[in-house]
Amino acid sequence: MNNNLFVTKRNGEKESIDLEKIHRVIDWAAAGLEDVSVSQVELKSHIQFYDGIKTEDIHETIIKAAADLISEETPDYQYLSARLAVFHLRKKAYGQFEPPKLYDHVVKLVEAGKYDQHLLIDYDQDDFEHMSLFLDHTRDLNFSYAAIKQLEGKYLVQNRVNGEIYESAQFLYILVAACLFAKYPKETRLSYVEGFYNAISTFKLSLPTPIMAGVRTPTRQFSSCVLIECDDSLDSINAASSAIVKYVSQRAGIGVNAGRIRALGSAIRNGEAFHTGCIPFYKHFQTAVKSCSQGGVRGGAATLFYPLWHLEVESLLVLKNNRGVEENRVRHLDYGVQFNKVMYQRLIKGGYITLFSPSDVPGLYDAFFEDQDKFEQLYVQYENNESIRKKRIKAIELFTLFAQERASTGRIYLQNVDHCNTHSPFDPSKAPIRQSNLCLEIALPTKPMKDVNDENGEIALCTLSAFNLGAIDSLDELEGLADLAVRALDSLLDYQDYPIPAAKNASLARRTLGIGVINYAYYLAKNGLYYSNGSANNLTHRTFEAIQYYLLKATNLLAKEQGACPKFNETRLSQGILPIDTYKKTIDGITGEPLHLDWESLRASIKEFGVRNSTVSALMPSETSSQISNATNGIEPPRGLISVKASKDGVLKQVVPEYKKLKQNYELLWNIPSNEGYLELVGIMQKFIDQTISANTNYDPSKFVGGKVPIKQVLKDILTAYKLGIKTMYYHNTRDGASDDVEVEDDDCAGGACKI
Repeated sequence: MNNNLFVTKRNGEKESIDLEKIHRVIDWAAAGLEDVSVSQVELKSHIQFYDGIKTEDIHETIIKAAADLISEETPDYQYLSARLAVFHLRKKAYGQFEPPKLYDHVVKLVEAGKYDQHLLIDYDQDDFEHMSLFLDHTRDLNFSYAAIKQLEGKYLVQNRVNGEIYESAQFLYILVAACLFAKYPKETRLSYVEGFYNAISTFKLSLPTPIMAGVRTPTRQFSSCVLIECDDSLDSINAASSAIVKYVSQRAGIGVNAGRIRALGSAIRNGEAFHTGCIPFYKHFQTAVKSCSQGGVRGGAATLFYPLWHLEVESLLVLKNNRGVEENRVRHLDYGVQFNKVMYQRLIKGGYITLFSPSDVPGLYDAFFEDQDKFEQLYVQYENNESIRKKRIKAIELFTLFAQERASTGRIYLQNVDHCNTHSPFDPSKAPIRQSNLCLEIALPTKPMKDVNDENGEIALCTLSAFNLGAIDSLDELEGLADLAVRALDSLLDYQDYPIPAAKNASLARRTLGIGVINYAYYLAKNGLYYSNGSANNLTHRTFEAIQYYLLKATNLLAKEQGACPKFNETRLSQGILPIDTYKKTIDGITGEPLHLDWESLRASIKEFGVRNSTVSALMPSETSSQISNATNGIEPPRGLISVKASKDGVLKQVVPEYKKLKQNYELLWNIPSNEGYLELVGIMQKFIDQTISANTNYDPSKFVGGKVPIKQVLKDILTAYKLGIKTMYYHNTRDGASDDVEVEDDDCAGGACKI
């Protein structure tokens, strides 16, 4: 190794490379870690040094050398490389390792227009000095390498054109907390800021991309999920398109309900014109979705929903298919196909499904969501009416086409609209659920807009967060965390801006939240339980009972303090009906676990005082934000003990929590024999969760005769999910063998944004 190399400093001066200085930094980063070698990192780094190398490039070379050493045998390199990255990041942000004083930092960034000026209006210097007493920069050293790279790439305030970074992680956390509790009474707010800061900076609560990237900046739109419905008119379609552009540009994941659009060949203006059908309008929505890059935080994405019985369904089901030509494909949207009991019954009985244009069958589309008995009665009535345009197709053929397209693209999703309405906090006669979102975990009422300024339309927004199940020691801890999460997210509803009246009115009237979980796989491993064999069923029941109970208790307490949400009367909760009353009773055959908490007192209190938030729970993928907490994502089993996440920030290796101690306990995705055990767990969760769940099905062709997954198996799993009361199905994953450990990042819907 040549010690006579020169380095180029940040100011352009050259000096001899100081290997001892490099050694001290790596030695500091290795303190307290097992199975890491400072000399190994140095060796790997030195090979890549060259004369005239910039000091910044030296740092990055060392970091990459350490990150490349992350393996199952030496997992602690994920922390060594992370600490080196923290050191480098702070040098870039502050010119030194030691962060500035909080107050000085806030003043500087408010003056530079990077932070929202309200921080210096709502808080004074004494407040910031008080916050400094519990601000703990040493928590930066608890991040894994994947977490630091995600923070740096997505969440820290920066100039995305020249790459300049202005803050480090603890400033992010403390200022998110300060912003969300800024309007609380002076005598209590700093204690809430401290509680929330501790919860998020020690990873007990996880925040989604829009909140982490946006709260504290002048941009004020933080809802992860946006649900937009259009009517069957040009004005409404254009209003929906305009809303899509506005929300995609502000980091949200989009759900579009286009199920009302009439079919190809339908009459327009009493036959004056011939309707071009759905596909041109779907292309219009696709263009709107792809029009903005979301400021480098994520690309625009959306899922579009339509009913299985739509007259054009055979053409719509193949829109993502690689075969065909550009004119008859709309490949850059994902699709959610809507089912209900009638559709499944026709399949089971070997019958036919009749397809209609919604414009030809008055009342049918609305009944599909609002009243299942009325839908069936109207459906049969229209089937028997010979004057109505229709097409009959064998149910097995239509379901098979759906299953084939779901299998080949992985991204044709499923919504059971009856479960979404019968097991929901909303009264479907007043506020029906007609769609979900990009990540299939939100289920909220929507109404089409006549134009973009229509105050009677309803765009549904949902603000997300998640409990880190791996970071809690007792279910009792959930009570305090639920209170913090509900208060913080509820404050955010008043704190954020609303570019469209239909979104503002709906959000402030319903005040919907979606709090989920991350690190479920670690939670099972820690408790010696498995996805596939039913061993986790009872603990899952106890856990999700506690989650929903404490969230409802928190929003009920908030209603006592600040008043119930204005549209509380449109919920079942106002009638004293809780999730424990409306779930699919099939679940009782899977777990006999009793209820452990005092639901009757809670029921009485909700009837008396209401809830501040119409919804409180949803289970999202949380692909990116779970990496920040070094957690397994959402409720999913990991693909490998080390996962290699391919993102725009490069390839990031992440090791499962407590790898050395628990590696035998983790049930890896492709070792799970079938989807049945996983779906049963999702059904148990759905008993309590008041929105829906991003649930996937996974298939390994090598486990089937001839190396092909039978469509019969895919259909069986879809039927199983329906029988268990599962509301939505997200990805269909097929093992291809080439990338078992590589997951392409699925951003926070998350995530789209909703993937917290």
